Amino acid sequence: MSFDLKSISKKYFETFSNKDIDGLADMFADEVRLQDWEIVAIGKTAVLLANENIFSSVDTIQVSPTSLYCEGNAIVAELKICVDKKTNLLVVDIIEFNEDGKITAIRAYKGN
Repeated sequence: MSFDLKSISKKYFETFSNKDIDGLADMFADEVRLQDWEIVAIGKTAVLLANENIFSSVDTIQVSPTSLYCEGNAIVAELKICVDKKTNLLVVDIIEFNEDGKITAIRAYKGN
C-alpha cells in the first residue's frame, strides 16, 4: 500500500474532532463499517448518520491519538477522547483501509 496510513489516520481524527461530516464522507469507502460499544453501522450513509448523531449529542469532542501502530492495511490507535471539555475516554480504534487509502472499517473499544 502506497499511502501513509498514519497521516491519513491523524487527518481522520482531526476531521472527526472538527465535526466535519463532508470531510469524513471524503475519507470513507462506500462499504465502510463502524462498530463501537454502542453503535453498529454499515455503509457510508449509515456511518455518516451515526457520526452526525454523535456530533449532535455533544458540544465539543477532541480526539487525540497517543500511539499509532501500522500493520498492513490497518492502524491501531490508542486515543484520548475529551467530550465537552470534561469527560475523558480512553479508546482503542482499529481502522482498516482499502487500496485507495479510504477507510473501510472502524472498530472502537472503550477502556476503563
